Amino acid sequence: MRFCYFAVLMLGLWAGTAWAARAADNPPHRLRDTLLLKDPKGAHLSEAYRYYTEPFGPAPDPERAEAQYRAGRFRPGPWHKTLNLGLLHRRVWLRLPVRNTEARRLRFLWSIFNFTDSAALYIRRPGATRFTRLGAASSWAPAAERQFPARSLSFPFELGPGEAAVLYLRADVHTGGVYLPTYIETAEHFLAWEMGFPFERHWVWLLGFYLSSAVFSLVLFAFLRDRIYLWYVAYVAAVALFLMMEDGLDALLLPGPLYRLLWSVGQYNFLILAGAAGIRIMQLFLRLPKTAKLYRAGVWLAGAAGGLVAAYAAVFPWAVRHSLPLVEGLNYGREVLMLLVFGYGWVTLIAALLSRRRRRLAAYYSLTYCCFFVGYAVFWLNHLGLSSFNPIYPNTLAWGLFAELLVLSALLTGRFRYTLRQNAQLRIRQLQQRNEEGGRLIAAQDAEREQLARELHDALGPNLAALHMAWQSHAVRDALAAAPNAATIGLLTEEILGQLYSQVRQLSHSLLPMEPGTNRLHNSIGALCDAFNLNGPPHVNTRLDPGLDALPQAVQSAAFRIVAELVNNAVRHAQARHVQVQLRCHPAHLELCVEDDGRGFARGEDTPATGIGLRGVRTRTAYLGGSVRIETPNATGTRVVVQLPF
Repeated sequence: MRFCYFAVLMLGLWAGTAWAARAADNPPHRLRDTLLLKDPKGAHLSEAYRYYTEPFGPAPDPERAEAQYRAGRFRPGPWHKTLNLGLLHRRVWLRLPVRNTEARRLRFLWSIFNFTDSAALYIRRPGATRFTRLGAASSWAPAAERQFPARSLSFPFELGPGEAAVLYLRADVHTGGVYLPTYIETAEHFLAWEMGFPFERHWVWLLGFYLSSAVFSLVLFAFLRDRIYLWYVAYVAAVALFLMMEDGLDALLLPGPLYRLLWSVGQYNFLILAGAAGIRIMQLFLRLPKTAKLYRAGVWLAGAAGGLVAAYAAVFPWAVRHSLPLVEGLNYGREVLMLLVFGYGWVTLIAALLSRRRRRLAAYYSLTYCCFFVGYAVFWLNHLGLSSFNPIYPNTLAWGLFAELLVLSALLTGRFRYTLRQNAQLRIRQLQQRNEEGGRLIAAQDAEREQLARELHDALGPNLAALHMAWQSHAVRDALAAAPNAATIGLLTEEILGQLYSQVRQLSHSLLPMEPGTNRLHNSIGALCDAFNLNGPPHVNTRLDPGLDALPQAVQSAAFRIVAELVNNAVRHAQARHVQVQLRCHPAHLELCVEDDGRGFARGEDTPATGIGLRGVRTRTAYLGGSVRIETPNATGTRVVVQLPF
């Protein structure tokens, strides 16, 4: 039901806009025979001008146009409005009798304020039988290279006191839309108006808003890497360029090569590119699934828009010189594609409003689309020649874009905040999952270590002890005494058995510090270091704070494993002779410090970057949210400091 109300509202808005435009375009007026020019500002030329159109084929000739005027084929133009003939591919002639009403000689400018491929001004003064060309110009040249440097095509002419003349203005427009805002005024008044034009028409702060909106979107993209913000920048850039080209600001602001490149692409093609970017913004904002037919249709339509713009830019300059029917085909194809892009937006929005999952997003997005729709509707009616309604400067599309970007920026900011919350929740879930996996891995490692320690303690240890005792028996000693050559080997074997037995005890103590739940970290560290000190050197000294046994079981277990790993590294890999182990209890964390006088880290060995043992230390520390700091001064000796929060 709400969708029906929305559709009726939009249709009513479109109809009301068209009706108001038509009513505003056709007020009653009386056509004068001659336009009276004065300083500073004369009457509007719509009070006296008449126009005629002819094919582009023949060379332009004002005498032929004058013959058509005498034959009665010229028509009066709209009253105080732009000469807007819509989608027409013909040359336009404007005939205007003028007279200077001032008592002094004045210099006037007849200006066209829209892009024109070619234009020229002709004059016939009293007593002359033929028209004289005063000047010709083309909008393809930037402002600085024109006959009169300005954003418009301006043609200067002078009239003496009370002098009358007949003017012809010829305009060739090949873009498929004859839309000629034109005016005559003195050069002084024209220059004064042009100086204040960017401010009076609000372009200064409108362009500033467009630029800041695009920069703001780039900042959001830098945080989230969400492509919708890049499409937003493309959309703003395309529409802003279109609006600058509509009012001639590009001729003033852009360098010549860039200016010509933009017009090679074509003004209305930037509106198509903006529509293609708008399709992608809508798809991403409404979260359309990539498998949906509507999504695929939008992708194809956006691709077709890009392809048509590329083909248009490549073919149009050649077609203007060699194939005018092809020019018409390109222009009408552009209009059809524009309507398809516009229609796709409506279809997508309606489908989203009918979907329960996307109805809320569609309702939000309809706010921006409504702003775009109103401005675009008025502008497109003007472009089609159905009206010349322009209730606000610079035009309705510029203000429609302003309102649309204002709302869309708020929506994208909301999307940014929502995405940040989603990412934060995702990171929390990932951390929880990683902690759970780390806990399971550590538990499995501890169980495996415990099993291995029991095997060493219960099986290998007793067997080595029995073998050592047997080797020390009287029978073995008597046998060795009877064979003097074997006595040395016997003593060496007995020493090796003793070392093996001590190493097994060390390994078993390292792997199995305590019985589960006994909370005896102090005794476990002491027993571990005693096991390493059995055969001395190295000598392992300890400095343990009281209160270690009151720490949480997870912290005690991790602390013992880390100390065992670090002492084992110092003894076996660093070849240290003295190892200092310190455990200090702080209010919020336990600090472990293992320092040795060994050879430090060597390339290719157990380094902080590649060592398996230290990776295990880092893993256990990270699981508890702690930190590891490794110092290797002058490549001799190592000091490892680990902090484990409670």
